[in-house]
Amino acid sequence: MPSYIDQENGVFPSVCSLDCPDQCGLLVHKKDGKITKIEGDPNHPVTQGSICNKVRHMTHRLYDENRLQYPLKRIGKKGEGKFARISWEEAISEITSRWKKLIEDHGSESILPYSFYGNMGIITSEGMDRRFFNALGSSQLDRKICQSAGTKGYSYTMGGNIGVDPEDTIHAKLIIFWGINAVSTNMHQVMLAQKARKNGAKIVVIDVHKNQTGRLADWFIPIKPGTDGMLALGLMHILFKENLVDEAFMQEHTTGHEQLRKHVRQYTPEQTAEITGVSLEDLYELAELYATSASAFIRIGNGLQHHDNGGMATRAISCLPAVTGQWAKKGGGAIKSNSGFLSHNEDQLQRPDLLTNKNTRVINMNQIGVALLQTDDPVRSMFVYNSNPAVVAPSANKVREGLQRDDLFLVVHDLFLTETAKMADIVLPATSSYENTDFLASYWHHYVQLQQPVIEPFGEAKSNTDVFRLLAAEMGITNEAFSATDEELIQMSLNYEENPYISHITFEGLKEHQFMKADLNLSLLENLPTASGKIELYSEKMIEDGYDPLPVYVPIKPDGDYEFMFIPGPNHNFLNSTFSNNDKHQKLEKEPKVHLNSADAGRLHIEDGEMVKVWNDRGMCELKAAVGETVLPGVAVTQGLWSDQDGKIQLVNALTPDRLSDMGDGATFFSGRVNVSKIV
Repeated sequence: MPSYIDQENGVFPSVCSLDCPDQCGLLVHKKDGKITKIEGDPNHPVTQGSICNKVRHMTHRLYDENRLQYPLKRIGKKGEGKFARISWEEAISEITSRWKKLIEDHGSESILPYSFYGNMGIITSEGMDRRFFNALGSSQLDRKICQSAGTKGYSYTMGGNIGVDPEDTIHAKLIIFWGINAVSTNMHQVMLAQKARKNGAKIVVIDVHKNQTGRLADWFIPIKPGTDGMLALGLMHILFKENLVDEAFMQEHTTGHEQLRKHVRQYTPEQTAEITGVSLEDLYELAELYATSASAFIRIGNGLQHHDNGGMATRAISCLPAVTGQWAKKGGGAIKSNSGFLSHNEDQLQRPDLLTNKNTRVINMNQIGVALLQTDDPVRSMFVYNSNPAVVAPSANKVREGLQRDDLFLVVHDLFLTETAKMADIVLPATSSYENTDFLASYWHHYVQLQQPVIEPFGEAKSNTDVFRLLAAEMGITNEAFSATDEELIQMSLNYEENPYISHITFEGLKEHQFMKADLNLSLLENLPTASGKIELYSEKMIEDGYDPLPVYVPIKPDGDYEFMFIPGPNHNFLNSTFSNNDKHQKLEKEPKVHLNSADAGRLHIEDGEMVKVWNDRGMCELKAAVGETVLPGVAVTQGLWSDQDGKIQLVNALTPDRLSDMGDGATFFSGRVNVSKIV
């Protein structure tokens, strides 16, 4: 295999590692050993040469003057941001000596890893790290901050994370973006939708905010936050009542359609309109349009599942394509996530067998603030990588209070001195994906891709896999699991007989082709991983798990006596907190705003462009008001995770609840309430 690192000049294949469904194939331009330009690979079947601003300007991040180049040790007070340079030997020795003492005095569960998918490379995000913390016997992290609620709800219907091939959606005649700002978070699905539109398709957007995707739509349908499940149930009431269903498809490919038919009678159009804010006329028009389109596709977003009722809402929406037989139509069906097609051998990669105590404490990352402030058997050390909990975790003020504990030994491995890293005792410089060997598998399209290092590690930066090998050796963990190379980790992961969709994909094949597609000759409808082998409109599994076997609507929980539902959605130029520290991307995004309805603003004497205070019992922000008709009355929407900086109070996750969702123990970022007032 030729080494791209050794070639000072040229154009080299790569892959985007951002936590994004599009997972683009890239071409990286090098001059004198440095990356000078990144563009989309025109030969990648999904990317087709187009990439987002975030990746187009990636060189600003890779060579940012603030990027970490060597290990640091805190010399000031926690959070003060004062550090001294140390060697890797000193850093590893300090970490391991502190951990050995903690294990001796308090047990291995006093140590907690905290990570997510700031880098979506599979061995980077869930390889040597999982092996290390399993062997160490540390507390385990339940990584459910993103899509666990919706994944659970969708899986009750379809059996797993499986949906239509996005490349086929160009054949759809109706495309519904439901709870997803796809222009900013799934741009290639928008490109496919635009191709479908040229062939006569109509684009409908259902959301709480008329964002860039809403403005793109042929028809934007505003909805009250947390009522998506009610809308789906009300639509099914109309579909059954008006005989707009596909009886033959339901008979052959579903279970429970008769129970569902009777069940949805209670969700009347009148009640649905009152709860959701969608008019009766629009309800009937949408139901007819969905049922009579030659092929209809729903892109189910992450947004709607970040409510108390998000799992059941996704469950309800996932029944719609089966009721109308969309799965049998070219381009029809739905996508919540397609990661099931590309699932890899997690046991071989992560080695759960190394964790000898199967009753080891598990901490849900959505409640990390609670865990860090727990006084009974507290977390005494945390190792953070691939994440920035001081900004991304809910109830952020609680999280920051916990991170600043003087008795918490905090280690952070990152590219920058993030808000979390500023509170660390030891900071380790991390490589970017362009400096690593890894493989990636999209959770939207059907391609596995290989990442080979394109440039030398920046300064003294090390990869996650290298860091955990060093830690294991210094901790005296001699298991053979830690001698595996990165290439061997990839080979182990791809060796997975349980997933026939990737049986032909090998490391050698990826080296030759750069990307390889899942085998979609296997019929989705004939290989459903449900207990019945059919789409389960009525689910026995849900009964076993303590839920209603049919989709139901349960309102979101009360959240204090505040007048606005608060929805902190994503923006266009950041990805969670990634890029939020970079001047280029801040200038592109301009400034944080809170979107308010004109009627609410008028009542509160707030003018467009004025600074307002947004607050609840968890925290407070000061943001610029964007007044108009992009949100319904009673709704306040912000975009992007702007951290407090330069004296500005704009950390929106200080306002979000850390309750867990109805299923999947997921996040409930969007089920918080706030008040808004003019700053005088």
